[in-house]
Amino acid sequence: MNALATEQTSGRRLVDAELFERLVTFLEFEKDMNRPEAERVMDQALAFIDMAGHRNDVPLFPSRRVDPGWHAFILHSREYADFCQRRFRRFLHHSPLKEQRLRDGVSIKRTVQAIEELGYAVDHELWGTAAECNPPACCGDGDGC
Repeated sequence: MNALATEQTSGRRLVDAELFERLVTFLEFEKDMNRPEAERVMDQALAFIDMAGHRNDVPLFPSRRVDPGWHAFILHSREYADFCQRRFRRFLHHSPLKEQRLRDGVSIKRTVQAIEELGYAVDHELWGTAAECNPPACCGDGDGC
């Protein structure tokens, strides 16, 4: 955990309740997610985006289950651009590099560690890093690979 963080926090705190509601509703209808899953995905996507905006030293990736949350936010382009400018003073682009997403889950595990270091609570089930997830059934990428 980050030395400045005293307790774990959620990604949803990064946006106001009205925007979080719109993003979750988008996931419900566009990605056919139930409400609790959409809330979990959006929370983790926001934590990931915040971490990615503060770290550029190593390649970090959202899991396959968290990535739709980032897509949902990007599609709300004005809000996403404003968020990026306020939070990072730059636009955080989504540049999918499928070939760099390691099949052994190393990049996902590194991403989860970076999110936790910023003080965010991680929903390990969405990242494929839950304690009950063991290779080869799971390789650290959210949907059990």
